[in-house]
Amino acid sequence: HVQLVESGGGSVQAGESLSLSCKASTHTEDIYSMGWVRQAPGKEEEAVAALVSRNRGSFHAEAVKGRFTISKDNAKNTLYLQMNSLKPEDTAMYYCVAGRTPNTSPFNVGNWLYWGQGTQVTVS
Repeated sequence: HVQLVESGGGSVQAGESLSLSCKASTHTEDIYSMGWVRQAPGKEEEAVAALVSRNRGSFHAEAVKGRFTISKDNAKNTLYLQMNSLKPEDTAMYYCVAGRTPNTSPFNVGNWLYWGQGTQVTVS
C-alpha cells in the first residue's frame, strides 16, 4: 500500500503559476507509474499527467500540454506538477495517484490504485 500526501495548492490569478508536490510513503523509484488526476466541480475526474519510472516516459493531457510539467525526485520520494499559464478552467481538486500497472492507460482514472487526499487549485 502506498500513501500519498499532496501540498502546494492555492488560489492564483489567470496566467500565474503553481507547483504541486506529492510525498510518497515508499521509494518512488520502485513505483512503476505515478501521476496527477483532477476533478473540477460538477465534472468527472480527468487524468492530467503521468510518468513511468526509470525515465521510461511521461504523458500530459492535451488540455495542459505545454503548460504543465510532471517530474519526480526519487531522492525525496516526491512527485511534482509544475503548472504555468494557469487558466480558470484549471480550477479543480488535484489528486496524486500511483499504482497503475504496465500496459494500462494512464488516462483511464480507474487504473490508478492509490490516491492522495487532494489539494485545491483555484484560478480566477
